[in-house]
Amino acid sequence: MKNILKFCVLFLLTASVFQACKKDDKQIFFEGGTAPELKQMSAKPDSVLLRINREKEFVNLAWTNPNYRLTTGTSSQDVTYILQVDTTGSNFTNPKMFEKEISKDLGVSVTVSDINTYLTKMELSVDVPHDIELRIVSSINGAVKLNSNVLKFEQIVMYEDFAVPPPANGQLFIVGDITSPVWDNNPSAPHYATKISKGLFVDTLSLEAGKQYKYLTIASQWQPQYGLKKNSGGNAFGGDLGLNNNIAPFNSDPDPIPTPGTGDYIVTLNFTTGKFTVVPK
Repeated sequence: MKNILKFCVLFLLTASVFQACKKDDKQIFFEGGTAPELKQMSAKPDSVLLRINREKEFVNLAWTNPNYRLTTGTSSQDVTYILQVDTTGSNFTNPKMFEKEISKDLGVSVTVSDINTYLTKMELSVDVPHDIELRIVSSINGAVKLNSNVLKFEQIVMYEDFAVPPPANGQLFIVGDITSPVWDNNPSAPHYATKISKGLFVDTLSLEAGKQYKYLTIASQWQPQYGLKKNSGGNAFGGDLGLNNNIAPFNSDPDPIPTPGTGDYIVTLNFTTGKFTVVPK
């Protein structure tokens, strides 16, 4: 019986080693590649971005194939390219750096509107010039990243732009079942958010759990109204701003914003980024 048991254990060990060897034979390893070489294919762009030129090309970029090499030969897998935009001196470590995925192509045309939007999402100021840098990062399945050389553009001046149009009259007052009377678009004593700038409002609220609210701009009118953008994945603590001002694509009612709980909170509505946040006071 002992001999039979030893034979079975030996058989299992041998089979395990054999299977491990078979698995090792099938592993694929990265053997090398060449960082993409990024080139500017267009003339030097105007440093002052103008809304009237938003559809014009800011820069045309092209880059070389990184030629990923695997143990099976030249990679036939899809290579992903990411366009990164950052301020000069940040070395692409800025947490607000802009990134855009470019599928498979070896070039992209960036319009004036594009670059202005990128810088707007980075929350850069419109009233001062900015030195910026662009590069391409290639990868396979998010791994084996190769960084291109860097292209620099100096003294770029943005034009004012908003991800979500702010209230034209500069006013926001709150409605919902947290107000009295509830869901009244013409309250006798409206509570207004504080305007910090054209695109930034801050509101301090005492909230109750299980309630909802929105913001209006004109008494006795339900539009324009601001709330939580539908199907955007936001919640009581923040997310994408939704708007209905009867002008496409902002021509459907947003969802109400749910309250996070009972207590005092600070609501920040940022129309430049199109986001809102709710934090305890």
